Amino acid sequence: MISVHYFTFGPFQENTYILFDETKECIIIDPGCYDSSERAELTKFIEENKLKPVKLLNTHCHLDHVFGNGFVAEKYRLQLEINKNDQLVLDSYLGVASMYNLNAQPSPVPSIYLDEGDVIKFGNSTLEILFTPGHSPGSITFYNRGQKFMIAGDVLFYGSIGRSDLPGGHHETLINSIKTKLFPLGDDYKVYSGHGPETTIGFERNNNPFLI
Repeated sequence: MISVHYFTFGPFQENTYILFDETKECIIIDPGCYDSSERAELTKFIEENKLKPVKLLNTHCHLDHVFGNGFVAEKYRLQLEINKNDQLVLDSYLGVASMYNLNAQPSPVPSIYLDEGDVIKFGNSTLEILFTPGHSPGSITFYNRGQKFMIAGDVLFYGSIGRSDLPGGHHETLINSIKTKLFPLGDDYKVYSGHGPETTIGFERNNNPFLI
């Protein structure tokens, strides 16, 4: 069974996820740890729970979701995995951070490109991938059918949706991703978002003002 733990990190209050199962293998999704104290918090959790990181994944590559890519990749000797359509977003990361006067660490170059239909394996567990662009050109969502949850990045939030006014974003594409990719999974799916609290597909289908 997969356990989901998240931290809220960085100046943009981004949710960083660690998923692990009974084997103690874990994956790290969207490490937003910005400073030394946040990196220490992430490391402490991994050490105290005797976890073994085996994958570094990004739902998308906006700066707040990749601040910790370099740290995680180096410390745990992991390769970065993203969707290829977000390569340009990752390439612009340090420039965007400079615009915000943020002291960001470089991210490694992706070694693996992920796409819809791929399966992420760790321990005894698996996650499937949906291609859900609109917030960024290469946004992907990781989901588990058995436990009915998803790690949705900045595609869908509690009562809201991701921004589509950033470079590579597109409002109609984002709405289409949510309605044709996420909604069909079912109302009982839990949504872990890139910012804010968790929600469910059913709640958002019936209450989200952007989707009604």
